[in-house]
Amino acid sequence: QVQLVETGGGLVQPGGSLRLSCTASRSISSVIRMAWYRQAPGKERELVAFRTNSGTENYPASVKGRFTISRDDAKNTAYLQMDSLKPEDTAVYYCNLWWESSYWGQGTQVTVSS
Repeated sequence: QVQLVETGGGLVQPGGSLRLSCTASRSISSVIRMAWYRQAPGKERELVAFRTNSGTENYPASVKGRFTISRDDAKNTAYLQMDSLKPEDTAVYYCNLWWESSYWGQGTQVTVSS
């Protein structure tokens, strides 16, 4: 069973930045796909960043140009860099990594408020 531990959430003012980390209990060098999702209260979970092992990335219009997904295989960690944060980015953020199966992090709260 793979464990994914997320860190980096918190309270930030509008316009600020956060970097979320997702550290895996196994090597991520063979990850097929990695993604970040978020879920705001009363809303469905939505995809905010996606990257394949070939390097293809995709972002929805709501975060494109502000969010960046990346990885550090040496640290077995995936990241989500979030810049120019807006109050509507407030949500619980989840990482999702695929090897032969899909695994999820426990979620980390991001609150954007003045």
